[in-house]
Amino acid sequence: MDRVEQTNESWRILIVEDDERLAELTREYLESNGLAVSLETHGGPAVERIRNEQPDLVVLDLMLPGEDGLSICRRVRPFYSGPIIMLTARTDDLDQVLGLEMGADDYIGKPVKPRVLLARIRAMLRRVTENAQSGADEAGGEEPSRLQFNDLVVDRSMREAWLNEEGIDLTSAEFDLLWLLASNAGRVLSREEIFTALRGIEYDGQDRSIDVRVSRIRPKIGDDPIHPRRIKTVRSKGYLFVKEA
Repeated sequence: MDRVEQTNESWRILIVEDDERLAELTREYLESNGLAVSLETHGGPAVERIRNEQPDLVVLDLMLPGEDGLSICRRVRPFYSGPIIMLTARTDDLDQVLGLEMGADDYIGKPVKPRVLLARIRAMLRRVTENAQSGADEAGGEEPSRLQFNDLVVDRSMREAWLNEEGIDLTSAEFDLLWLLASNAGRVLSREEIFTALRGIEYDGQDRSIDVRVSRIRPKIGDDPIHPRRIKTVRSKGYLFVKEA
């Protein structure tokens, strides 16, 4: 058994999907590949289940009875920092952007192939696990796990950030992106580099998740969304985190 499969044994997934047959088939496939999966078929109880169970990852359908996925995502973010993958049968970019703005970490169009969903789940949880381990290793070694830029502090071992000593509310994906940019301060990172580092898959040139996430991070770290000083957009190249903003 390889390292990824051993890690899978402790991963708990909550699927919030009202198509019971699809949800059961997905659960069977994921469990056959080493994940522990629980189901919720109604939007109403989903928020409390996420609050109480604190799964390692949530697969959340957009259209649900009782409460839709966007609302659920927005409501759970104050107390749930784990990854959320949103499923949507719509092809409208607006729904995908709204999902990211509400705090989703990734989105997949339906119908989704189980092997694709499994690959996305593994990549996302592996990234979270490896980042946490790297932070712990750095805390005990010579490489700093904490970066400070004037009034902004980013701590990888704690996976937290502060502005003027006040904690910043960041999703798991937002923190990963902020750390990636901050740890490469002074160097332009292309969207391709960022996408590959954070998602573990090749950038298709169309995905807007990085841009949406940057737009969410900027005001949280005291940056001006219109005239940003800390995270600059470099036309046709990518993003630059400025050391002395």
